[in-house]
Amino acid sequence: MYQNSHEIDYKIIGEGVQLVEIELDPNETVIAEAGAMVYMNQGIDFETKMGDGSNPNEGFMGKLLSAGSRIFTGESLFMTHFTHRGTGKATVAFAGPYPGTVIPMDLKGCYQNEVIVQKDAFLCAALGTKVAITFNKRIGSGLLGGEGFILQKLSGNGKAFVHAGGTVIEKHLNNETLRIDTGCVVGFESSLDFNIQSSGGLKSMLFGGEGVFLATLSGTGRVWLQSMPIRKLIQAIAPYGRNSNKEGGSLLGNFLER
Repeated sequence: MYQNSHEIDYKIIGEGVQLVEIELDPNETVIAEAGAMVYMNQGIDFETKMGDGSNPNEGFMGKLLSAGSRIFTGESLFMTHFTHRGTGKATVAFAGPYPGTVIPMDLKGCYQNEVIVQKDAFLCAALGTKVAITFNKRIGSGLLGGEGFILQKLSGNGKAFVHAGGTVIEKHLNNETLRIDTGCVVGFESSLDFNIQSSGGLKSMLFGGEGVFLATLSGTGRVWLQSMPIRKLIQAIAPYGRNSNKEGGSLLGNFLER
């Protein structure tokens, strides 16, 4: 059973570079990644804590182990808790570390009240949401794909928000298989099976520019995709990135750029 999450109201602001503004009633709390806050009203207090606060009776060692696992995702050991201590309503806003889209997820509407997201996708959530790491069952997916071995699992019955690069596409699979660029998967329901497979024949792998491996999601459930993962954004703006020549995305192109 999950702790009942705080019921928060929100609105997404912006188009290509979005932020989420959370409206809190007195004593409501939202948790967020360290450094994600953009602005907040007077009356909101914030406190840095180990863990997500989803289990208030958890002992120190439990909190330490839970928070310590976040190091595997490259995130801070701590999370920031924002609580409205005043009267009336107050707002606090959060944004991702690079231009992109904010995706609202109602966890109580997801399969088994949970969703799996990329290790750096989580932005903020209502207090009561459990943020934990999870490892892909197929170790080859992480070793070969380079992404997707260490993931985050968001669990609970409230609202959570994740950050994605570029345009976001939500797909509903019905006993289907979808093949995707490994960096373009933002999140998916745990009812789906995630794996990595080769992108095709040797010629396609060397000269196709689509990478050596593709992610596959199979089964029934929802998946959220991003059009511009951070690694593609970096390559696009780097002096010798993808825009320097047509072969920049292939193995041969990367070799020639060195």
